[in-house]
Amino acid sequence: MIKPIIKDQQLLAKKATPTTKADLPLATDLSDTLNAHQAECVGMAANMIGVNKNAIIARIGPFNVVMFNPQIVAKSHPYQTTEGCLSLSGTRPTKRYKQITVKFRNQSWQVQTLELADFAAEIIQHEIDHCNGIII
Repeated sequence: MIKPIIKDQQLLAKKATPTTKADLPLATDLSDTLNAHQAECVGMAANMIGVNKNAIIARIGPFNVVMFNPQIVAKSHPYQTTEGCLSLSGTRPTKRYKQITVKFRNQSWQVQTLELADFAAEIIQHEIDHCNGIII
C-alpha cells in the first residue's frame, strides 16, 4: 500500500528498532511507496513511511532491493557530496564512501551480502542513516 511520506524531523531522528520475520509485509509498503515516487526518489527507509523499523528499499539498476536490518560491514574511498531527501527540502552536504559491503536479510529472511559502488552505495548509506536516526 502506498504510504504518506513522513516529514517530521523528530520522528525521523529516532533510531529504528530491528526487524523480525513478522515485519516482512513492510516490504510491500516500501515497494509500493517507492514506485509511487519513482520520479523523485531512488530509495527509502521504513521511518519515512511512519514505521520505526530497520528496513530500507533501494532501486539498484532495474530492481527494487529490500533490506531488513542492513549493516555496512566494510567501506572505502570516502568523498564529500550533497544529497536530497524526499522527507526534507533542499540538499545537504555529507560524507559517503565510494565502495561498501552491506549485510542484510532479504524478503526470504536469508542473510545476504552485497558489494556496492558509486551511486548504489550512496543510496544504501543514505537509507541506513535514516534507520540510525541520522537526518541528512
